[in-house]
Amino acid sequence: MKKRILQFLTTYFLFVLLFVIQKPIFMGYYHEIYTDAFWSDYFSVMWHGLPLDLSVAGYLTVIPGLILIVSAWTDSRILRPIRQWYFRFIAFIMASIFVIDLGLYGFWGFRLDATPIFYFFTSPKDAIASVSIWYILLGLLTILIYAAILYGVFYSVLIREKKPLKIPYHRQNVSLVLLLLTAVLFIPIRGGFSVSTMNLSKVYFSQNQRMNHAAINPAFSFMYSATHQNNFDKQYRFMDPKIADKLFNQMIEKPVSPTDSIPQLLNTQRPNIIFIILESFSNHLMESLGGQPNVAVNLDRFGKEGVLFTNFYANSFRTDRGLVSIISGYPAQPSTSIMKYPEKTESLPSIPRTLKNAGYDLKYYYGGDADFTNMRSYLVSSGIEKIISEKDFALSERAGKWGALDHTLFQRFLKDLKEEKPKEPFFKIIQTSSSHEPFEVPFHRLDNQVLNAFAYADSCVGDFVKQYQKTPMWKNTLIVLVPDHLGGYPRPIDNPLEGHTIPLIMIGGAIKEPQIVDTYGSQIDIPATLLSQLGLPHDDFAFSKNILNPSSPHFGYFTETSLFGMVTPENQLVFNLDANKIQVDEGTAKGANLEKGKAYLQKLYDDLAKR
Repeated sequence: MKKRILQFLTTYFLFVLLFVIQKPIFMGYYHEIYTDAFWSDYFSVMWHGLPLDLSVAGYLTVIPGLILIVSAWTDSRILRPIRQWYFRFIAFIMASIFVIDLGLYGFWGFRLDATPIFYFFTSPKDAIASVSIWYILLGLLTILIYAAILYGVFYSVLIREKKPLKIPYHRQNVSLVLLLLTAVLFIPIRGGFSVSTMNLSKVYFSQNQRMNHAAINPAFSFMYSATHQNNFDKQYRFMDPKIADKLFNQMIEKPVSPTDSIPQLLNTQRPNIIFIILESFSNHLMESLGGQPNVAVNLDRFGKEGVLFTNFYANSFRTDRGLVSIISGYPAQPSTSIMKYPEKTESLPSIPRTLKNAGYDLKYYYGGDADFTNMRSYLVSSGIEKIISEKDFALSERAGKWGALDHTLFQRFLKDLKEEKPKEPFFKIIQTSSSHEPFEVPFHRLDNQVLNAFAYADSCVGDFVKQYQKTPMWKNTLIVLVPDHLGGYPRPIDNPLEGHTIPLIMIGGAIKEPQIVDTYGSQIDIPATLLSQLGLPHDDFAFSKNILNPSSPHFGYFTETSLFGMVTPENQLVFNLDANKIQVDEGTAKGANLEKGKAYLQKLYDDLAKR
């Protein structure tokens, strides 16, 4: 009995030890963001990360525990191959999760969740387009080496037996004790006996979010995310539904007051409309918005020539979430992406469908794979049937990791415009992709590779507008320039408020006069603002507000996998959902947006569950 109990305990605590060791390795790999960390911080990370390590170790020890129970009734030599294959499998899974998490954290800024699986299976090519083939091969080699090391440890400590375990005389007693020990694993797995079960907030201990991230067990993070994808009506339950309804009703679009009037930005009610959705752009690239000089020189110029919204926020951190925010006025979700669920996106309102009903001709241009993250199904359900994507370009034109480069994309748009002579009014969307990792572009104006890629994308937009201005359609065209999600420069940004600031610019011959709009808003407010300018209904866009309506509440709202932010002139607040506490709280009315932000997220998930 003693040998079996010792082996059981050794198995459990060996898993715990391996998870603990991974934390300083993670911090060492990302030493540039932990330069201020002391040795005490490393120990704090390992100590506070223990709850998740104990939980995952509990899951992994259940099967070895059951095998030990069976060994009390069967010759252990028969079970030896089963144990070997189990620990080989676990070694590979542990190595894969750790190495993939290590590689992705630098790009995403959060520990591993189920998102990569969705991205990979919708389009493997695009999922790995951000990195070189050598980076991927190095990652695979690292996984195999680490898996071999882990299995070597398992074999040495747990599998290699000098003498096989004998069938005990009192096998019932031995089985009962081992069964009780296996059942006890429920305690660390669940996280104790309190009302709340094990979750990521258990390891949050520091005001420095990077320390909290280091304490997270990526295996638990992945598992937790994968098992919390569909129970939307149970997620983010902050308050009584009636209270949430009351607060939410204060944050939705309001009728225009009889004493107010909505400023008219356009000189026509039925302009041609071109959306240019800019990959990863942000205020940090525009000198006119306090960012880097000499990068987005064309956007800076357009901001002076057209309508510039200066307090505008991206709703999310990835394209699939950002597109839905822009086109459907639907807020991004922290724990999932509605684009995963075609049956739900079919019920969303959309700018294209509304414009189609008003007689607009629709078309979408993208140089990459339109099937990535279920994009095509979403676009078609939103009313767009004509989609130009990677497969519509010649092989020689697909020079970028993401397909056709931006200059090729804009050239294709202008070529089609000249040859097809589209029916007016039309609504066309151009989605760029070159200002994305790995930032490899045929342009060499700036020494910094990342800034140079953004300068390239900006130059492509500038050249396109210059050529389009020469067409007779310019005088009746509105061009809307908006990034798809939070910026790709600089990285990392510790304050999410700064990371989500993006420009919204409207230019074209249909603009009445240049002006600056300082009212707060975010991507979800584009549908109500635009459709109001066109005199078209937007009642079905429940989350969208007209930025120019003085009677409506005005705020910026955004989410990431572990937080939400609500921004008004009086209070700029970020709430960490994993830690269940305020992360950033600034302004003259600190805390004022906390309950509103919680209610907003709760109502969003109520809506998501019903679709």
